[in-house]
Amino acid sequence: MVQILPIKGFRYNPKLPFSIDALTSPLFDVVSLKQRQALYRNSYNSIHVSVPPGPDPADSARRTVEHWKRAGILLQDPLPGIYVYYQYFKLPGSSREYCRKGFMCHIKAYHWEEQVILRHENTIPASVNDRVELLEQTKMHTSATHGLFTDSSFTLERYMDESITSPIYESEDYQGVRDVLSVIHDAEVIQKFVDLLKDQQVILADGHHRYEGSLLYRKKMQQLHPDAAEDASFNYHLMYLTNAASDDLRILPTHRLLETLPIAPEVFLEKMQEYFTLKPIEEAYELNDVIVGKQWAFGVYLNGEAYKARLKPEVHMRLAWDIPQEVKDLDLTVMHYFILEKVLGISQEDQRKYPGLSYVRSFTECVAKVDAGKAQLALITNEVKMEEVQRVCRSGAVMPQKSTFFYPKVICGYLFSSIDENEFY
Repeated sequence: MVQILPIKGFRYNPKLPFSIDALTSPLFDVVSLKQRQALYRNSYNSIHVSVPPGPDPADSARRTVEHWKRAGILLQDPLPGIYVYYQYFKLPGSSREYCRKGFMCHIKAYHWEEQVILRHENTIPASVNDRVELLEQTKMHTSATHGLFTDSSFTLERYMDESITSPIYESEDYQGVRDVLSVIHDAEVIQKFVDLLKDQQVILADGHHRYEGSLLYRKKMQQLHPDAAEDASFNYHLMYLTNAASDDLRILPTHRLLETLPIAPEVFLEKMQEYFTLKPIEEAYELNDVIVGKQWAFGVYLNGEAYKARLKPEVHMRLAWDIPQEVKDLDLTVMHYFILEKVLGISQEDQRKYPGLSYVRSFTECVAKVDAGKAQLALITNEVKMEEVQRVCRSGAVMPQKSTFFYPKVICGYLFSSIDENEFY
């Protein structure tokens, strides 16, 4: 079902007077303003093409890419390859070192209706348009999206493990993650990757806006060039593929913060008890622990008072949104329906753009912001399980916004791929 191709990748000239650490950057949707301002000071940093500055960002990126190619700042590898990318990391509270193993390649940008690449999130149109303009101007993918295939036999890992012993790059990124890149040029080995993926569906883990940007660009180019071949370069997208069967694939929770309650705090607590069993918790920093592993359980931190909230089981059948059962069963669906809509009166549609509602990965940041008076309410949730993501994707539905945070994030700057016909594989 899935067609992948090796890449003749563009990489930084090794003769530049910078280490690769100084040239990488976070993805466009996670880089902070402070990080951007610091990274822009290095005129060769990848931030200039992934999150370009100025009043016309896409044109700025185009001019930068053209200059970098012309000046030899970026060089194209002479042979097509599969780029192996490993990320070594630890999680708070654990001494275990994880290693997420994957590889980067070109993948055909299948439309959602084809059910070849499956999504689990909706996108924001303005962000997609920005990505389309960037791709149209530069004809270059500046950062890989993250997709999941499934192979319980771990067929490809032996080839990746062998390749990674001869790294092109090795660095520590802004997340404290050790990133390692290598490349496979052997045509017989590359064919094993192609063959394994062709019978798969791929779940898009991260990068929905960038992927949808590729879809819209492909559609536009098909309209302009109706007789173009099926393997025309505009049909392809840069993706980092990892094995969903691996225990080193981690999804971290994303909590909700509300700056101001639309109702009085005492009314909030009273209405919560219609749907939830509320238990006061003395220490706010225990909220993470008291809900772990419990279905439909949340930490509630309101104006310095902490509570464990667990949905009354008989109440769940009152969840009236017209969505598949696989989505109704999710913790975050329960939170968004019963707390945000039923208790706080924020409709499903309004939740997507509600002022003062933010999504925060750090539990301690949530508690600290409530303590500092920068937010009135923190809603703490458990992580989404991989099996839940798979069930929702295969149901054809999507999860509530900001449901998953696949960790760690891919970094930008290790590899660029061109979809210009003259530079494509």
